[in-house]
Parts: sequence; C-alpha cells; structure tokens
Amino acid sequence: MNNEYKNIWVVCEVDQEGKAKNVGVELLTPALEMAETIGEEVVSVVIGPKVDQAVEELKEHGPSKIITVSGPDYEEYNTEVYTHALESLVKKYKPHAMLIGATNQGRDLGPRLAARLKTGLTADCTELSIDEETKGVTWTRPAFGGNLMANIICPDHRPEIGTVRPGVFKKTPVEASQEIEVVQEDISYQGEVRTRIVERLEKEQTELVNLEGAEIIVSFGRGIGESENIAIIEDLAHALGATLGSSRAAVDAGWISHAHQVGQSGTTVGPKVYFAIGISGAIQHLAGITGADYVIAINTDKDAAIFGVADYGIVGDFKEIVPRLTESILAIKANK
Repeated sequence: MNNEYKNIWVVCEVDQEGKAKNVGVELLTPALEMAETIGEEVVSVVIGPKVDQAVEELKEHGPSKIITVSGPDYEEYNTEVYTHALESLVKKYKPHAMLIGATNQGRDLGPRLAARLKTGLTADCTELSIDEETKGVTWTRPAFGGNLMANIICPDHRPEIGTVRPGVFKKTPVEASQEIEVVQEDISYQGEVRTRIVERLEKEQTELVNLEGAEIIVSFGRGIGESENIAIIEDLAHALGATLGSSRAAVDAGWISHAHQVGQSGTTVGPKVYFAIGISGAIQHLAGITGADYVIAINTDKDAAIFGVADYGIVGDFKEIVPRLTESILAIKANK
C-alpha cells in the first residue's frame, strides 16, 4: 500500500445558515479514536455557501486541521460540483480514509466520489475500527437484509470511504491542545452544471418527526397487538415529553408513517433514553439504536432479542405496565 496516503478525513455538511450538521460533528468521535490508533491526524472538510460558523463549532471537537471550500459555486448542493471539489482535495492531500454522513447528500456524494477515485465505499456503517494487521479501517454494516453484520475492508485502494448514519456516534467535545489550522481552498467548477433546484417543497408539519435530535424516544412494535393501542404509547410519550418512534413492522402494517421508523431502514438514533415497547429486536432495529445511552424494553417474550441490549427490561403485558408507568411520571411531575 502506498504510504503517501495518511490522515482520516471527516466530511462535514452545513446548512444554508452555515451551521455544521450533527453527523459531521459526530463522526469526529470515531475518527479521533482510529487516528490515535495508527498515529495519524483527523481533518475536517467543510464545503458550502457559508462555512465560518461550522469551522468554529468543529474546532471544539478535535480535528487537527480544517479544510474549507466555499463560494458562489456551492450555494446549493450539486453532485457534480461537490464531487469535483472533493476529488480535487483528495488528489492534492491524499487522505487515508474518509467518513461521510449517510444523509441524502452523503449517499449521493459518496458513490460518485468513490467511482471517480476508483476506490471502494462501504455504505450505512454502524461501527468503525482499525484492523491491527493492515492498519486499515474495518467498516461494519448490516448485510443480507440485516440478518448479519459484515466487516468490510478495502486493502488495495486509497482513500477508503464509508458513509455512517446520523446518530450512531455521540458528539464529543475535545479541548484543543494547539491552534487548529484552517486552510481555505479556492476550487471553482468549470464544467456544465446539468441539474439545478427549481423549487423546495417542505414536508407537512405532521411528518416533521425529529428522531435524530430527540433525547427521549418511546417506540412501539407489532407486539402491541393493534393500532388502537398506540394511544397507550402516546400517553407515555406525552408524559415524558418524548418523541414517538416505531419499528419497521409497525410501519409496514400501516399503523404509523415511515417518518417515525427507527432502525437501519429508518432513522438511526442516539437518545439519552430509548423505550422499546412490543419490539422483538430484529438486527436492523438494534443497529439503529446503538447510540442510545439507556434502553428500556417491555415485552411479553422473555427471550426477545431486545433484552440482549436493554439496560432495563420488563417482562409483561404493556397494557398493564405502560399506563402505570405513565401515571407515576405524571404524579412525579405534579409534585415538583
């Protein structure tokens, strides 16, 4: 392997106001751990219309260097324009590995970039580590419909590239030990821009479910029996000030919209507390809640897979347990 490739890059998306999106900050956590293992540095790459605010936020999370690209060409995300910018940076600096958020933008950008650079890409990773023998990244993701976890390596090509879902890792503030270098690169796109945004259509308010940013999530699965029982779960969510989530099975049954779905085929989450009620614990769902601080499971099946990852488990009928839990929480609130 060519030793001129070094350092781990994290591509950070920004919104229209120039703020760093969560996943770009979250990915600095595993990047720092892996870079320390192999004696390399972490570099954040920020591309967008405005980058100053994102740069200041990223400085608090540990990169040794921040590379920025901004200007009129980057007012709106465009596959060709952004791919050209990253391709130019990679050819100049030669990173060892690149982490990209598995967002709509990242899932579009990652494959195009990998094809341009003639390297591999592992999509929707849930774990990242360094292989002791090769010093390359081991990218872990669900495979075969989520029925097993695959460890994927890219031994022959650089940079290694992978996308990681938002919420898999936690943002970790790091005290800067030295002045962080910020490099501004001026990269313009000379080719024809073949696509453009004509109009933005906002989702209906009922579909704006912020699972990624929720501190408490109360989720339910097909184990609650029927859609009429969702009201019991909603009462608990309201009492806790929590966001309502669900399993894929509940969505497939037509009980609730996909916006509420937690898991590998829905939203990967990292709340402080995650309630799994009537959820058996399919591997796709478990992969989506690895970032949760505490998992509380309620299920009638004592052998359900969800209990294997739960911090607290209750075996019993949710229709008896959940209302009592809701009443206790409301009583505590009333006495404060």
